[in-house]
Amino acid sequence: MRAISLFIPGVLASAAVFAQTPSSQPEFEVAAIKPAATQATTQIRAGVQVDGAQIHCSNLSLKDYIRIAYKVKDHQIAGPDWLASERYDIAAKLPAGAAREQVPEMLKTLLEERFQMKVHRETKEFPVYGLVVAKGGLKMKESPADPQTDGADRTKAPVTVTASGGPGGTTVDLGRGSSFSMGDNKFEARKLTMISLADTLGRFVDRPVVDMTELKGNYDFTLDFSPEDYRAMRIRSAIAAGVSLPPEALRALDASSGDSLFAALQGLGLKLEFRKAPLEVLVFDHVLKTPTEN
Repeated sequence: MRAISLFIPGVLASAAVFAQTPSSQPEFEVAAIKPAATQATTQIRAGVQVDGAQIHCSNLSLKDYIRIAYKVKDHQIAGPDWLASERYDIAAKLPAGAAREQVPEMLKTLLEERFQMKVHRETKEFPVYGLVVAKGGLKMKESPADPQTDGADRTKAPVTVTASGGPGGTTVDLGRGSSFSMGDNKFEARKLTMISLADTLGRFVDRPVVDMTELKGNYDFTLDFSPEDYRAMRIRSAIAAGVSLPPEALRALDASSGDSLFAALQGLGLKLEFRKAPLEVLVFDHVLKTPTEN
């Protein structure tokens, strides 16, 4: 199976690289968009780097950029399938005096100009999983405090978020000591928030996952899966990333019960509950596949 940046969308939101932005329409001082170079299918990397006024995004899909710009999740984007498969590099510079918190709004302006993007929002009711604390209570402790990373000013420190994937699995480094990996039939997390966990689980299962735990801390934990469930989770995450899979791979989903995922969460004192929730959806009226010239 082709393993690509399956987790980058959730990564950007969970890492709080960019906070809420003002309602104005700021723009990058300069910005360049180009198609991402083709990478070998055995090992693929993607990421975001923010250092001072310089921003570099590599090998992200247009759907990834839309998530950042419009502050939505994967299941909230109703557009053509190629949004997840077409990948681009963006290099941009913040204007003098601009804050990092303005980057999503600047990216939104850039996408709307270069891809001639026109969207509107609708609210629809979705079947979801609610991530909640189980009746027996939480069975994991918060990650130990790290003075070197926890005390730094997030709005000023450089940020590097990277994801790399291959046949053996996928690893995501969120920076500031936070990371997670998916490989060898397990999911291993360090200093991960419940919002990040919910966002990531939503790419493994058959419906969106909404964090309802009200837990605000960071946690270290491991989730172990059966080989059948692990394979099915990898397949679902590949589909979410826009990878075309052969029919035999899709049939492997039928062999998975998902029981090991639910059991692994139960071991941490967490639970996925069947719920329905009204979610806002970003509907695309028009978007170009090839951006206009820089």
